[in-house]
Amino acid sequence: MAKLRITWVKSGIGYKETQKKTLATLGFHRLNQSVIHDDSMSIRGMINKVRHLVKVEEVNS
Repeated sequence: MAKLRITWVKSGIGYKETQKKTLATLGFHRLNQSVIHDDSMSIRGMINKVRHLVKVEEVNS
């Protein structure tokens, strides 16, 4: 299964609370942090919701 490296690159300040909660659900605690998740439809949906705040790369495993 493919994996995704998601990096938080822009602050959530000034955005809706649901977007801030989505960042927390993805596992972020601080700006410029990267997390790795399996590529799934639910993760893709969360990424889509905060696509303006994160950078996504595919990781070869």
